[in-house]
Amino acid sequence: MLHKVEGLVIRTNDYGETNKIVTLYTRENGKVAVMARGAKRPKSRFASSAQLFMYGIFVYQRSTGMGLLNSADIIDSFRDVRSDLKLTAHGAYIVELLDRLTEDQERNPFLFELVYQTLYQLNEGTDPDILTRIFETKMLEVAGVRPVLSHCSLCGREESPTAFSMKHSGVLCSQCKMEDSHHLVLFPAVIKLLHLFQHLDIKRIGNINVKPETKRQLKEILSYYYDEFVGVRLKSKRFLDQIDKMYMD
Repeated sequence: MLHKVEGLVIRTNDYGETNKIVTLYTRENGKVAVMARGAKRPKSRFASSAQLFMYGIFVYQRSTGMGLLNSADIIDSFRDVRSDLKLTAHGAYIVELLDRLTEDQERNPFLFELVYQTLYQLNEGTDPDILTRIFETKMLEVAGVRPVLSHCSLCGREESPTAFSMKHSGVLCSQCKMEDSHHLVLFPAVIKLLHLFQHLDIKRIGNINVKPETKRQLKEILSYYYDEFVGVRLKSKRFLDQIDKMYMD
């Protein structure tokens, strides 16, 4: 059966001397793996399309098992993401996180749009640190561990929260924060941004100017939360941390 899909290349693996297994995240069929025969040959018709971040229309044949790529019409290669080391590191982390937190062939057009718009904004020069934090925040819902950020996770009070609790998976008000002796005190801006990130349509991000210390705490709290509740270990995350450190230095 032939499938024509709108998709993004989120992973590639060499297979034999000349072939590649290409993992696509598609609008129509979710995550699918296809064999791109001859893609490792420089003159192959799949040499460019079987590369990370490629976005386009893919046609593949599949009955059972792995699909076979028939054609690829590339719409956007996200050139700036691919040519800039820092942007490449962010993009690689974003697509690996998507890959690790999704199952094969589970259709999710919202998630497709999220990853496409994130890469698009990354390519257009939007702050990569903020884009990555937004993506991480939204993927917590996909992982089934979305934190409570709109009200106190214990009493439900909607006053301005003053702390974050790993134990209670969300923010705590001033009266409840002592219920967790290990609560984390966050900048008010960090809590507001995390809440915003849960609901923000990334297409409408505009210009967000965030102080360096706020960015650092956003990264720390999300990294801590992922370690505590998601537990994925990503090679791209280690690489991104190294790149971030290099740019800070």
